Amino acid sequence: MKRPLLLTLFTVITLLAVFSCKKKTEEEKEIEEIARADVHEHDNIIPIDTTKFDAFFQKYPDFKKFEGEIKKLYRKHDHYIWHDDKGLIEFADVLHHLSSNLEEEGVKKNMPYKDSVDQLFFAGNSKPDTESELLVSSMYFYYAKNVLQGLDPSESEATGWYLPRDRVDYVSYLDTLMRKPELIKKDRDEVFTQYYNLRKGLEKYRTIEKNGGWNTKIAFEEGVKSIKPGDSSVTVTEVRKRVFTEGYLKNDSGSKVFDDELLTAINRYEKVHYRNQSKAITKDILAELNVPVEERIKTITVNMERCRWVPSSINNEKEYIAVNIPSYRLYYFRDKDTVLISNVVVGKALHKTVIFSGEMSYLAFSPYWNVPTSILRNEIEPAIAKNPDYLAQHNMEWNGKSVRQKPGKNNSLGLVKFMFPNSNNIYLHDTPAKSLFSREDRAFSHGCVRVQKARELAIAITSKDGGWTEKQVDAAMHKSSENIYRLKEKIPVFLTYFTAWADKNGNVVFFDDVYKRDDRLADMLYM
Repeated sequence: MKRPLLLTLFTVITLLAVFSCKKKTEEEKEIEEIARADVHEHDNIIPIDTTKFDAFFQKYPDFKKFEGEIKKLYRKHDHYIWHDDKGLIEFADVLHHLSSNLEEEGVKKNMPYKDSVDQLFFAGNSKPDTESELLVSSMYFYYAKNVLQGLDPSESEATGWYLPRDRVDYVSYLDTLMRKPELIKKDRDEVFTQYYNLRKGLEKYRTIEKNGGWNTKIAFEEGVKSIKPGDSSVTVTEVRKRVFTEGYLKNDSGSKVFDDELLTAINRYEKVHYRNQSKAITKDILAELNVPVEERIKTITVNMERCRWVPSSINNEKEYIAVNIPSYRLYYFRDKDTVLISNVVVGKALHKTVIFSGEMSYLAFSPYWNVPTSILRNEIEPAIAKNPDYLAQHNMEWNGKSVRQKPGKNNSLGLVKFMFPNSNNIYLHDTPAKSLFSREDRAFSHGCVRVQKARELAIAITSKDGGWTEKQVDAAMHKSSENIYRLKEKIPVFLTYFTAWADKNGNVVFFDDVYKRDDRLADMLYM
């Protein structure tokens, strides 16, 4: 049998300790501790018969997809890893418990051969055999792929998601878990932290579901189109109970009168969901409140899956900008603090804003707008044909065979654009059309992202990057020609798509599925 790698490492460290008077670093001490633990662990190692692997996958063909990784695992460790001479190790029980409760992780399916795996654990510890060992290894890879990794990148791209995906070696990751089993429950470096917030929210809504959910047929009485404060109606009683169930109202008095307490609760709901606040119960509010709790649960699980696709490196980014398309919001984070939040306008259904990431490298103040070929062909040229003065009237000019709009307050890009070069030709920019930001539905652009607080964003970026003042930014934004500010440090930019978002306490807000992607993803997850 091969000598374990870490045992060899321990021997080397021991020799170094004898022949060197150099003081150990903290890193050396940590390595030595791991090595000592590994030596102790290998006191009871039992070699495994790899000739029986093929027979296992013939008996359990649904686990054959993990065959390559399992064989790699046992080439690395040529012995039982889930058993010692007393039977199954404790970490195997932890993993079995988690794998038996996949719904808590938003996974709507059961592991293959679950009865066989359950019987292995319910029967109590026994002497190791190859089949039992490989069942546990298969359980581990099933859990890792469904809970940590999610759908294959090809499938996530089919939903329009082009953010880079982490590629994790789950064979190596198992070594980490063996040393620190508690990470299997709370490894915040392995998965985007929003996942854990949504998981708390999922538990909350599953509890509501178990308690009977809420009425999904709340309607106005005949002839009524809205209910104003002071009005009395049985509809008010149902609305009161509904917002109480979801936690937006502290007490359910059961009153039929539309009082200030209920209005405050409704306005709180609207504010949390970024909706314009109203002074009446309208058909739009009822439609929102009538969404079944089961649909809310599905939306949460769909977005937990999307969290698995976000590169985990985002957890440790010192500075980044994120745009969430369904909420029509931009967030600028620095040192885990929120520097700025701004409303945005995103691409309409025919010109969807692409979900991807890039690195902002420069700002263009007083920019030209180089009209895309498709807009030139479909919109500008027909307009010129009808009106020869169209370009002059819109502050445009020919630039070779293309058209561009000159800098100015009426430029379609506004007074500044934020560039993170990409093949999709998408960027963030200002806009003269400020009225659109007051609307709830803000999918109007040709794909780029219009930022309401573009000036504030430019100030926040340049003041930190180059010590610019507000006066310098304003001057740059109002020049007669385009001027470029190149960043000393590039800023990661993430364009994302989340229709549910939760805070650290599991309070979930829901946004309209503007590009109608949730159902397709749910079908892929629940098939």
